[in-house]
Amino acid sequence: MDTTVSLLVEVPEILHESLRSYLEMRPDWDQDRVITAALSLFLLQNRSEAAPEKLNHRQASRIYLDALFKRPVGQS
Repeated sequence: MDTTVSLLVEVPEILHESLRSYLEMRPDWDQDRVITAALSLFLLQNRSEAAPEKLNHRQASRIYLDALFKRPVGQS
């Protein structure tokens, strides 16, 4: 089981409004899923080639894909 950590972040208001608009049009997404996908993609795109980072890269890839392709509750 993956452990989760709660984050409290400040973002520019226009970014928050854009996120809110996006979520209103896509009810199968929520704020946590968007932030998880965005953060994991950022880390994948800016990864280090150091050996310990390779394991983290694999985990970030899995988290990104899980967030991206997650099915809405109730669908199989």
